Amino acid sequence: MSEAFGFRAFGGPQVQEFFDRPDPVPEPAEVLIRVTAAGVNPLDHKLRSGVVPHFYGERPFPQVFGAEATGVVLAVGAEVEGLDVGDTVFGCAITGAGTYAGTTVLVGANTARKPAGLRDDWAATIPVAATSALNAVDQLDLPRGATVLINGVGGGVGLVTAQVAREQGLNVIGTGGTAKRTLAEAVGARFVDYTDGDVVDRVRALVPDGVDGLVDLVGGASLRTVAPLAREPGKVVSVADATVAELGGEMVRRRVDRADLERAAALMVEGRLDPYIVGTYPLARAAEALALVESGHALGKVVIDLTRGPGVGAAE
Repeated sequence: MSEAFGFRAFGGPQVQEFFDRPDPVPEPAEVLIRVTAAGVNPLDHKLRSGVVPHFYGERPFPQVFGAEATGVVLAVGAEVEGLDVGDTVFGCAITGAGTYAGTTVLVGANTARKPAGLRDDWAATIPVAATSALNAVDQLDLPRGATVLINGVGGGVGLVTAQVAREQGLNVIGTGGTAKRTLAEAVGARFVDYTDGDVVDRVRALVPDGVDGLVDLVGGASLRTVAPLAREPGKVVSVADATVAELGGEMVRRRVDRADLERAAALMVEGRLDPYIVGTYPLARAAEALALVESGHALGKVVIDLTRGPGVGAAE
């Protein structure tokens, strides 16, 4: 048995709860891990809200929050290659298994060994946030010297996307609220404050002819406002809003295989990528961690550290 934090029905924060559950049994293509750290993402509260109930198939409630984790392998399915009991790994949980828990199961093909020198909490930010950034920039396939606009640059995915883009020789412009300026500029983005005048006019003041590519992390009206800034509609990709197709763009084609996990980990170990963790919470305070991300005011990435006691406060 292990403690877990999840939700008993689709809805708002009122459906969240702690509960004990038996350790999951890995299927042939899965590994069972003891979780040491779990990343917190907007996807977590969106799934709780029920906007994509089909993600859970026939799994009964309660569901466990979380999709990305680091941990130690306790058992390995018969079809999993390259991973052994005792390895420290990071990867993606199967939908519904969650990662805000003492133990969980990860998809073997979407799990990698954690390299020496990489902190557990940093590794826990890779499977969703860092691979989303890699996938988005790869999909745009822009030449060095091109300009990319990141709509929503100040969050966990946005900051990593800016760094990946800069690593590939791109010029970066990022939009966000006033509080996001310092971090955005720290990763080399030219920042446009969407609360300080017309965002389109302010971007065009920097690039009168528009941008070569656009990564949207916000969706909705914000996406529709900035999409015309891309010179080619096909060079607009979104991780947040499938209606980007109506604008001529595409959803980011997600690829969370072992190669991309290892690629992001190498960038971190080499000091070329920083997840900008701004809050670390023990499992007992998982509701606070999730509320911070759900508020939209997290200045970077939030992580749950399952090795910390309940009395330990969040790192600032």
